[in-house]
Amino acid sequence: MVNREFKLTIHKQSGFTAKQIDNKLAKRATTNRPQKKLTFIDIIKGNFLNRDEIKIHYKYFLLLFVLMMAMIYTNHLVNKKIKIVNALKEETEEYKSRNAYAQSKLIKVKMESELGKEVARDSLMTLENHPHKLLIKLDSTDAKAK
Repeated sequence: MVNREFKLTIHKQSGFTAKQIDNKLAKRATTNRPQKKLTFIDIIKGNFLNRDEIKIHYKYFLLLFVLMMAMIYTNHLVNKKIKIVNALKEETEEYKSRNAYAQSKLIKVKMESELGKEVARDSLMTLENHPHKLLIKLDSTDAKAK
């Protein structure tokens, strides 16, 4: 009501139309007041979120926030997958080494069985008693006599 009376008095005194007065009042209402400079402490405290620029473009900031959260989450998932892959690599290395060891034992067993067949073909038997080692010592007197 006060605003309407103010418009009527301006209209009568200045000779402007009501539309021109509305335009001037609208321009006054949207004039930007000088804002204080943004400091590092304001950013840390979160006071920058109360600024007019943020309030006008809140949709973009919300989109950026959602995108950053999505990036953080996907990075978290990738780190999980990397840990799983590394564990699987270690496990495959262990299985490879076990396989190599088993193959070497198998080759030895095959060679022993093949050797056993060859010995049986030549009618050689395995020894039940190990051979005795004979040591012959020569005396120094016998060596001079010869």
